[in-house]
Amino acid sequence: MKLSPRHTALAIAVAMAALTAACNKPADKPEAAKTDATAEAGKAGDAKAIPGLATEKEQVSYMIGMDMARSLEPVKDEIDLDTLNKALKSSLAGEKLLLDEKQAGEIREAFGQKVQAQRIAKMMADAKKNLEDGQKFLAENGKKQGVVTTASGLQYQVVSEGTGPKPKATDAVVAHYKGALLDGKTFDSSYDRGQPATFQLNQLVPGWQEGIALMPVGSKYRFWIPSKLAYGEQGAGPIGPNQTLVFEVELLDIAKPQGK
Repeated sequence: MKLSPRHTALAIAVAMAALTAACNKPADKPEAAKTDATAEAGKAGDAKAIPGLATEKEQVSYMIGMDMARSLEPVKDEIDLDTLNKALKSSLAGEKLLLDEKQAGEIREAFGQKVQAQRIAKMMADAKKNLEDGQKFLAENGKKQGVVTTASGLQYQVVSEGTGPKPKATDAVVAHYKGALLDGKTFDSSYDRGQPATFQLNQLVPGWQEGIALMPVGSKYRFWIPSKLAYGEQGAGPIGPNQTLVFEVELLDIAKPQGK
């Protein structure tokens, strides 16, 4: 994920955008709202009882602080909160600021470049470690009874063998599956969603294309997919760069190709 040089400044904008959206939300029943305007006006200053946040102003302020904190989470170790609060107070009070716009822009750009460089360095280090961990794991896993390693490096184990046909590359398949990292953390599961998924086989990552093509309908296999057959150096969402993936796949059916 690329970090914008303006990331820090955007924190306040994110909080205010959420507040503006809430304020601008259209009323569901304009006529009823107009009729009850007087009654609602009397309640406007009332705040719901929240321990530690007695007034509406305190509650709104705390909410904005939470939004800002979420936006600033990626750079929290680079921030001095006392100085940040000083800038907020001075800016909102209209006082003379310690930085002019030119200085602020230069600092913003330099800081963005620094953070981006840190993120790239961490990604490269993670990619190297994940690749080494994956290679070591697969080398040991391939020696286990029942584990088969194909020419591409894909590893699989038959949990139960079905008797149906095997899908072709042009087929759509219906499957239940669970995907996990080597540490056992699940990142996706059709079982958790309570319904199987349908995939066009030739649109999946190479490891899935190869692996599912080995399965007769009704089978359940376990796959270990090296990063080169999955999401490679880029990763995807919760999947880091060069991570080896573990899948349990239950092939339920072969459907018609999507779009036909």
